[in-house]
Amino acid sequence: MAQHFTLQEIVASLGGEVDIGSTAQAQPLKVTRLASLAQAQPGMIAFFNDTKYTQSLQATQASAIILRPEHRHLTTLPCILTDHPYAYFAKLSAWMNPPRQYVNHIHASAVIGEQTHLSAEITVDALASIGDRVVLGQGVRVGAGCIIEDDVTIGAHTVLEPRVVVKHGSVIGSHCHLFSGCVIGNDGFGYAEEHGQWVKIPQIGRVVIGDHVDIGANTTVDRGALDDTVIADGVKLDNLIQVAHNVRIGAHTVIAGCVGIAGSAVIGAHCKIGGAAMILGHLQIVDGVTISPGSMIMRSIQQAGTYTALMPFQKHEDWLRTAANIRHLEQHNLKLKQLEQAISNIQKHSED
Repeated sequence: MAQHFTLQEIVASLGGEVDIGSTAQAQPLKVTRLASLAQAQPGMIAFFNDTKYTQSLQATQASAIILRPEHRHLTTLPCILTDHPYAYFAKLSAWMNPPRQYVNHIHASAVIGEQTHLSAEITVDALASIGDRVVLGQGVRVGAGCIIEDDVTIGAHTVLEPRVVVKHGSVIGSHCHLFSGCVIGNDGFGYAEEHGQWVKIPQIGRVVIGDHVDIGANTTVDRGALDDTVIADGVKLDNLIQVAHNVRIGAHTVIAGCVGIAGSAVIGAHCKIGGAAMILGHLQIVDGVTISPGSMIMRSIQQAGTYTALMPFQKHEDWLRTAANIRHLEQHNLKLKQLEQAISNIQKHSED
């Protein structure tokens, strides 16, 4: 059965200010769930964060809106006023949809190694495998089918969803969330060429993950070749990301899906990297950099800002012409310089 929450109850828990506007109500308004402006129905609450969605705001069927005080005049609906509507929406979603409540237990089918330390409050679901000398902190939750190899340390209240693999020697902090299918600490892609053949380089570093880190489904974080691969506190990684060996990612950086980060790249704190971006190896990216989706980063970035390295899509025939023009840019520049020189000579001649 759906729960009902008044705006006053929400504000009492999360802050903000209730403004019911001119709407006369016999009883306090109650909402049951969140929704987008476009899809909201009566009894739902939506959020408004950008004036480009003003038309959607005015057409919405939501019963209440989360928005900034300066946008209050754009709707007559009851509102929760806050300076950060999007963040408020995130907090409200978590508040209205609490996470799964775990029951402390170790399933009979789980395999537990030797000299392993398990806290008193822990969940280990069916068919999980935990190796030797593993340390799992208070409130750790290990989903069904997870594999935790030898000498792993996992901090308090970290959650491993089903079928996560944590390879030997990895260190994971507290309050992390590893989503299904991610692999932590697999060998990095290291080979040396000798006489036309490839010799595998042992990957003897670790993966070290800080606190409050989220790692999305099927994302892979490779162990270091010599030094550790390091994911600092508060980093958020989306699904299907490749983090290669010896990469270092600074605190509170967020990275969207399908990004590839090559070996030994160093990414600063509070960066934002869009989906499908590619970052070549041994580069350094300073704090506070935003990289647009699909960009190829081929050299280090030494100054904070937004960087884009892609061409907007076109019809295929138009793209072919654009690509041809790009290939001939050097010739065009040479001709332009020749024309400029010829014009300059004519001007000098006329002046004489």
